[in-house]
Amino acid sequence: MSKFWSPFVKNLVPYVPGEQPKLSRLVKLNTNENPYGPSPRAIAAMQAELNDNLRLYPDPNSEILKQAIAGYYGVRPEQVFVGNGSDEVLAHIFHGLFQHGVPLLFPDVTYSFYPVYCGLYGIPFETVPLNEQFQIRVEDYARPNGGIIFPNPNAPTGRLLPLAAIEQLLQGSPDSVVVVDEAYVDFGGETAIGLVDRYPNLLVTQTLSKSRSLAGLRVGLAVGHKDLIEALERIKNSFNSYPLDRMAIAGAAAAFEDRAYFERTCRQVIASRGWVVAELQRLGFEVLPSAANFVFARHPQRDAEELATGLRAQGVIVRHFKQERIRQFLRITIGTPEQNQALIEVLSTLC
Repeated sequence: MSKFWSPFVKNLVPYVPGEQPKLSRLVKLNTNENPYGPSPRAIAAMQAELNDNLRLYPDPNSEILKQAIAGYYGVRPEQVFVGNGSDEVLAHIFHGLFQHGVPLLFPDVTYSFYPVYCGLYGIPFETVPLNEQFQIRVEDYARPNGGIIFPNPNAPTGRLLPLAAIEQLLQGSPDSVVVVDEAYVDFGGETAIGLVDRYPNLLVTQTLSKSRSLAGLRVGLAVGHKDLIEALERIKNSFNSYPLDRMAIAGAAAAFEDRAYFERTCRQVIASRGWVVAELQRLGFEVLPSAANFVFARHPQRDAEELATGLRAQGVIVRHFKQERIRQFLRITIGTPEQNQALIEVLSTLC
């Protein structure tokens, strides 16, 4: 801590990301990255941008990418916003749409960046407990609020809220912005983007870091009513009018155009998830139903932190959270079949 820090900085509690270890030959199942590489078309598109044009600024509006996203989801380009990863998109949402003095609502077990943004932007919030099965109860959100946000599937639980329940939630808060954070939706859920033309208070965010294997590129998006998108554009253009570089725009657009590769790798992850769940259950784990590229599991006779430590000692890294309600769970990313096999082999020695 420095004497030059403002009181604001001193009181911030930053988000702690998953570990990115420097050691080689680890089975890395802790940060929900896709085990399969990006679309070859995306790589080729990025390589094509490695030319003299890098001396020029990129398109500040990322029009090519917005058109690709709009075409994929059947919306208009003016309904699409893009940024450096969904975290930057979410930051603009918190700053531009949730500062109303009335508490923002989100689940008590959810993406841990949400309270960080609230602290950064001075947004009051209340956490809404998940039920005993770690599911969102829509009726708990039907009260005055300054907005609602939740991941779907939820993180770190992996549980999915059906579209009918999302509609019920939207209808219960017609005067508040409802943000559905769909970082993992492609692994077993149905996107809520199809609802945006019927609900002007709905904003859906996604990332290319998971299902499209571009975590290293940092591209995120939001889709919603054009008035909500305009608010985000106003924030962006008052902060950084060039959020995406030339390679990110080209690579992300190509990733949306390569549907066959995207669908094939998602199917592979889903199939592997089924195998991992069955093997974990064979070892005595309780595994929550997951629609994501990870599972959330606990063992009734083994301490989760000790299991995480034992796995790490044998070269397998998973995510363990300290939050009291979930401290006996491990979040395990679905890897390649070889990585999944290594996980189960080590767990077999620990359980």
